[in-house]
Amino acid sequence: MIWTLKNGEVCEMQSAETVLGVLRERGRQNLPLEEVYRQLFNPQLYLLAHGRIYSNGGAMTPGVTEETADGMSTVKVGRIIDAMRHERYRFSPSRRVHIPKKNGATRPLGMPTWSDKLVGEVIRLILEAYYEPMFSDRSHGFRPGKGCHTALTEVALTWTGTTWFIEADLRDCFGSLDHDIMLTILGERIHDKRFLRLVRNMLQAGYLEDWVWGATFSGAPQGGVASPVLSNIYLDRLDRFVEDVLIPEYTRGGRRKFNPAYQRLTGAIERGRKRGDRAGVASLRKQRRTMPSLDMHDPGYRRLRYIRYADDHLLGFTGPKAEAEQIKSRLTQFLRHELKLELSQEKTLITNARSQAAQFLGYDICAHSDDTKGRRGRRFTGGFIKLSVPPAVIKAKSAPYRRHGKPAARLDLVNRDDYSIVATFGAQYRGIVQYYLLAGNVYRLNRLEWAMQTAMLKTLATKHRTPVSRLIVRHKTKVVTPQGLRTCFEATVDRPGRKGLVARFGGIPLKRNKTAVIRDRIPNPLRQREVTRRLIRGRCELCENTEDIQIHQIRRLADLTGTGRTRHLWEETMARKRRKTLIVCGPCHSSIHATLPAQPRK
Repeated sequence: MIWTLKNGEVCEMQSAETVLGVLRERGRQNLPLEEVYRQLFNPQLYLLAHGRIYSNGGAMTPGVTEETADGMSTVKVGRIIDAMRHERYRFSPSRRVHIPKKNGATRPLGMPTWSDKLVGEVIRLILEAYYEPMFSDRSHGFRPGKGCHTALTEVALTWTGTTWFIEADLRDCFGSLDHDIMLTILGERIHDKRFLRLVRNMLQAGYLEDWVWGATFSGAPQGGVASPVLSNIYLDRLDRFVEDVLIPEYTRGGRRKFNPAYQRLTGAIERGRKRGDRAGVASLRKQRRTMPSLDMHDPGYRRLRYIRYADDHLLGFTGPKAEAEQIKSRLTQFLRHELKLELSQEKTLITNARSQAAQFLGYDICAHSDDTKGRRGRRFTGGFIKLSVPPAVIKAKSAPYRRHGKPAARLDLVNRDDYSIVATFGAQYRGIVQYYLLAGNVYRLNRLEWAMQTAMLKTLATKHRTPVSRLIVRHKTKVVTPQGLRTCFEATVDRPGRKGLVARFGGIPLKRNKTAVIRDRIPNPLRQREVTRRLIRGRCELCENTEDIQIHQIRRLADLTGTGRTRHLWEETMARKRRKTLIVCGPCHSSIHATLPAQPRK
């Protein structure tokens, strides 16, 4: 392999793109990996990993130690690599907190130390590059280029004619992954005991809760950066079982047989047309449109379809309910005996596709049929998949903006400026609408738009102590969209010599878009980040020193407390460059922290 030893040492400066490209090609060719542990000696992978995770919300959140992304340096990378070379690196326990769930229960969330996050991201890069080409196309969770919209679009376009939906949800999936099974699956393709031992140490590092250590006998820690790819590797066994065993067994027949009653009516219509009996033909055609053209109970025709997003998976079956029950039973047995996972009985349902709606990724999904909809004597709604916004979602999304049933001001935002208030409401509304643009009834979000818009105007009115009508005149405007002019609300911030900042609420047409995607800018995962280039340059941005270079990082620019002459040089530099990071030398970094107030531990 091209990443071998050079003069007895690993070629450390080989580019991360080359290393990951080799791993990806071996995965594409289904070749095993050997001596992959040596890639953990490559500093380029750690710099790439830092560039990918330093801006995450948890980068400045400490684990069981005070270490965060602040203070990152090439020296720290060197210490981690030295520990890896001598197999002395040990993962620290994660700091565990509990976050509330919708049903009133809580979900444990692990907060690793910064070094563990960095090493975990390197492990994730390696595993994702190698396993991504081998994953099933029906898996859409935590994968580049895939997501909720790709999964929902596949269901809408290819599941026509589905009779039953089998909604399957795993109980505590991330917390129940068996470590022995996980390492067995990894060991089938990765023939490197040192790398497997490192993964085991990461999985079994334990956690601290109220400063009491607890062992992790199973599961991948929620909050660990490598957990998503590990869960995909684990659940790929489920994908293969469904694709290689269940789908071939429960899929047969090229197409359904013709419905004899439908054919008889077709013949009668043709004979009436030849006789010139227009009234009789019209009556027969009306009667024919009430029945299917194919035999819906054809025993020689079956279809089974499957989709998975993380631990949520949905199966669509065309056939009798008894066979749908068999599929659910076999799925339960496979998960229990082969993967030691359990289906959540309250969330695992068999739903009639035509009379009920299945829940998947926040959408209602059903097979829509309406004999009255058609054109030129032909129906076009026979069994087509319909995606809808659930009424409960609209109610739940509107609840934070209501008080006693009516839209009310958000008191937590009153002290912000107009730009920030409009931007906050606009971003939250835009995210909800863009997610549900695949729904046929997306127009029903106009109730949410009204609630959020009224709450936003009341928040601004409370801030300025002025009637809502004045705020409407001040911020209301029109914008051009592909569907024409749309009314929205804007707040601007003028910047001398530069283009002003504009925050916008609304202006999004509530019209279904069958090809909608989340329009987030996706950066090149292999491109070196700007902060990495500044770190490699090795020059203090305050005093031009080139010794002991580190990264000073803050959570957000709003944390800069000084104003005008009271600002320190480092604050002025970060504010001027509008950066949350600053490349500094060791003495400058120490002096920066000497001016910072003590921060409470979160």
